[in-house]
Amino acid sequence: MDHVSPTVIVTGASQGIGADVARWLGKIGASVTLVARSADDLAVVAEDVEQLGGSALAFSADIAGQRACRRAVQETLKRFGRLDGLVNNAGIIEPIVPIAKTDPYAWSYNIEVNLFGAFYITQAAIPELRKTAGRVISVSSGAALNPVESWGAYCVAKAGLTHFTRVLAAEEKELTAISVRPGVVDTEMQELIRCEGPKSMPEERAAYFQRLKDENKLEPPHVPARAIAWLALRAPRSLSGEFVNYDDPRIAEPALSLFGDRIG
Repeated sequence: MDHVSPTVIVTGASQGIGADVARWLGKIGASVTLVARSADDLAVVAEDVEQLGGSALAFSADIAGQRACRRAVQETLKRFGRLDGLVNNAGIIEPIVPIAKTDPYAWSYNIEVNLFGAFYITQAAIPELRKTAGRVISVSSGAALNPVESWGAYCVAKAGLTHFTRVLAAEEKELTAISVRPGVVDTEMQELIRCEGPKSMPEERAAYFQRLKDENKLEPPHVPARAIAWLALRAPRSLSGEFVNYDDPRIAEPALSLFGDRIG
């Protein structure tokens, strides 16, 4: 890692946290495979990564598909020749509906994206990550521990992702596997919560998310993204299996030291 440009796959890389993880990695000259559904948005992020000094491969795909995840790893190896880290960031919150009323297909698709997608791409990446003693960083949520009304699928999927990380750490001793709570971040997901939440969430809960925006208490994406990018490159083996906060001083301070305060 000190002499060879590291290569990291970032899912959900077209916007929000994932896009800023890729930009931070680009800033220190890493090679990054960007995975998301939107080809146009990926192209913009890829250009940013390269202008910052990194190398980028944009791979448009829905990670809910096992074949697409395998191809993402294959194309990464074809382009960059190695794999040092994987950031499982892709995620959706829909359906925002109580369990009793939810569409089973929508519930299933949420878990396909948030949990199975991470499983598919991690499984495909394991043989290469073993070669580099690599890192798997999965972006979880406080909802993995604390139930939120009308977020049933999301809560269950993130709880599964967090425990998936623990199992991966136990099974793959050569790897470092960590799940991260990114805080409440100013992303499109929060916009969706503010829009759809009042239709099905308890009034006081929906109002809470609106207040966070109104009072400017949402974290900008680049802050948790910096911590996640650092973990993808430098996470110590001693943290493997843990569910950590993005602002944990063990992570936030060395991340700030490595990347600085601004992406550009």
